[in-house]
Amino acid sequence: MKKWTLASVLFLLCLLFLFPDQGRKIQVNAEDDSDELANPPKVEDKLGAVPNGLSTDSDVVKRESESMSKKTLRNTAEKFEFQAEVSRLMDIIINSLYSNKDIFLRELISNASDALDKIRFLSLTDKEVLGEGDTAKTEILIKLDKEKRILSIRDRGIGMTKEDLIKNLGTIAKSGTSAFVEKMQTSGDLNLIGQFGVGFYSVYLVADYVEVISKNNEDKQYVWESKADGQFAISEDTWNEPLGRGTEIRLHLREEAGEYLEEAKLKDLVKKYSEFINFPIYLWATKEVEKEVPADDDESSDEEETKESSSEEDTEEEKEEEEAEKKPKTKTIKETTHEWELLNDVKAIWLRNPKEVTDEEYTKFYQSLAKDFSDDKPMSWSHFTAEGDVEFKAVLYIPPKAPQDLYESYYNSNKASIKLYVRRVFISDEFDELLPKYLSFLQGLVDSDTLPLNVSREMLQQHSSLKTIKKKLIRKALDMIRKIADEDPDENEGKDKKDVEKSGDDDEKKGQYTKFWNEFGKSIKLGIIEDAANRNRLAKLLRFESTKSGGKLTSLDQYISRMKSGQKDIFYITGTNKEQLEKSPFLERLSKKGYEVIFFTDPVDEYLMQYLMDYEDKKFQNVSKEGLKLGKDSKDKEVKENFKELTKWWKGTLASEKVDDVKISNRLADTPCVVVTSKFGWSANMERIMQAQTLSDANKQAYMRGKRVLEINPRHPIIKELRERVATDPEDGNVKQTARLMYQTALFESGFLLDDPKDFASRVYDSVKSSLSISPDVAVEEEDEAEEPETETETKDDTSSKAEADEMKDEL
Repeated sequence: MKKWTLASVLFLLCLLFLFPDQGRKIQVNAEDDSDELANPPKVEDKLGAVPNGLSTDSDVVKRESESMSKKTLRNTAEKFEFQAEVSRLMDIIINSLYSNKDIFLRELISNASDALDKIRFLSLTDKEVLGEGDTAKTEILIKLDKEKRILSIRDRGIGMTKEDLIKNLGTIAKSGTSAFVEKMQTSGDLNLIGQFGVGFYSVYLVADYVEVISKNNEDKQYVWESKADGQFAISEDTWNEPLGRGTEIRLHLREEAGEYLEEAKLKDLVKKYSEFINFPIYLWATKEVEKEVPADDDESSDEEETKESSSEEDTEEEKEEEEAEKKPKTKTIKETTHEWELLNDVKAIWLRNPKEVTDEEYTKFYQSLAKDFSDDKPMSWSHFTAEGDVEFKAVLYIPPKAPQDLYESYYNSNKASIKLYVRRVFISDEFDELLPKYLSFLQGLVDSDTLPLNVSREMLQQHSSLKTIKKKLIRKALDMIRKIADEDPDENEGKDKKDVEKSGDDDEKKGQYTKFWNEFGKSIKLGIIEDAANRNRLAKLLRFESTKSGGKLTSLDQYISRMKSGQKDIFYITGTNKEQLEKSPFLERLSKKGYEVIFFTDPVDEYLMQYLMDYEDKKFQNVSKEGLKLGKDSKDKEVKENFKELTKWWKGTLASEKVDDVKISNRLADTPCVVVTSKFGWSANMERIMQAQTLSDANKQAYMRGKRVLEINPRHPIIKELRERVATDPEDGNVKQTARLMYQTALFESGFLLDDPKDFASRVYDSVKSSLSISPDVAVEEEDEAEEPETETETKDDTSSKAEADEMKDEL
């Protein structure tokens, strides 16, 4: 038996050695049955086999096409889960009913442009990063495969490493992701996706399976793939054509997205959204060209045979010339060819003459620059060339709306809105030195020929030329804003007719400055606080409502033109809202005498007026602070003398209330008294703002609180009666109680927060008792405490509980 077994084994081994090729065929067939790649050829082994790409084994091509057709993630790939916020974002996009799905192409082209900008910047100091041949070309390529329903967008930009693919396309929920999700839930406008840095995910508007093939100089070529089902996979790419460097995105389009397989559709989208991208965009286009080919003999016409010979006048020489001119017979046919067609051949807009650029082109360039493709046009723009020590060209825009988070992270945000180019090479959009923070809402571009190219961004930020550029940009920006006001008919009401004619009466410009102020007015105020050099220019742009503005915005120049003769100060008051300020007792006498008072209702206004001390030689006066002057009154000394005893007594009575002084008021008409603060201390409004701060410290704020002064109206009957009572009996408890109550009421009416609201309420109730002739010693009746009878339900519950307890005892 053992001999037979040994002989069988030897026989089988001989068969295996005799037929080795059969074994290989069995292995290949097993691989063909699998949907996944098994031992694919390596890129390094195939480089150079074909001049323009990778020579791929036919079996590999078959397996790859099967994998793509089934749109399954490869088993050999490393799987990852999308982070929660990214998954949430993708769900919103995939399930979006938003009709404009065209935005996906502009987002991918924009991302490709950013990648090309990065590699071009690196090439300034290291030319080798670009590579050679086709790899060195900075361009964007779009290609269609109608049979497989694949749309490919390729760039030769910086590319992504494996770590970049994980970080940028799935696992890190950047701030833009949550901001976009929040914006989508409030407005539902998917068109804004590019402004939040999450534009890549718009691919799932049209595709159900996406591949991202990317090669960075610092890493191997990798493939990122996902079906947007909560996970993505990354694997080393050993089957696709080597990119050299850059990224190719393949969109496997949905059935309902077939329109994006049409070349005409893609051309229209590039023309609409990406016409001003700074890199060439090519489409692998199909063209039909007419071509002449030799005609078949059977198809030749017999025209010459049927031609009647001309008149007898034809000479033999003419006949010979005709025969010589005879050519071989041909026919014209249409032949289909493919070639790369350039889609954006528009010259960089900032290099053109402003007179040659149309408003539509400026609008399209703004949309491309700011990634804002809403229907609203920018409010204004300025296209100029600066010459001198520093030469540069620039285009500045005022957006139609303020960004949602413009002031939320004003001092912490490093987001810049001005792109810096040096000799048409994009350098950075992260330079805070180009514009101050208060103008960060502007969008634009600066291209300089004098700045150095071969330095780092950190060194460039310290370059002296940037200071000169900044000064000129600020000047042009403020001129652009002022121009909106000058051309607004609403701003020119009351001016001379000549001035109105100069400004124009265009309906489109009507109300434009009011719109600007509502969106960006706070930035102008912050500029007055931060930019001392341009404070006067910014003050001219300031707008507000006043007691004489009729509900419209007015300027400081218009205020001064309406000032009364002899008025030296510009009067203003700060508070929570206009309606409250209009009823303020501080305005009573000012209004009666015809003085105009400015309403400042924004919290930042309190800080603003600490820096804006004067304008056109006119000083600002807060009417809620002491020092208000309304002309001389001959009876002032006499009135003060008559009420001297009362003011002295009242100050002593309010000693515990921290009242600095009691004076005769020159600002009251109908109100008995008000509380004002010292000239250089906090106003009531400012005190309330500071107390509302999250990290406020009451002890540290105490020294900034303005000294409180009680001002009384000597013409009011209550004040006159108090004077008589005090003169009769200065120790009368009821009179002292009334004096304290009046002070607390004036404190509350003047906008202060009461230190002890309970004490104030008690004094009011005591005053009510007195007016109703109720004795102050009468106590509140006590409530009778009657015993509540046991309810029937409770009795039943007690009985059942007792029965259950007895049963438990029996069981024990």
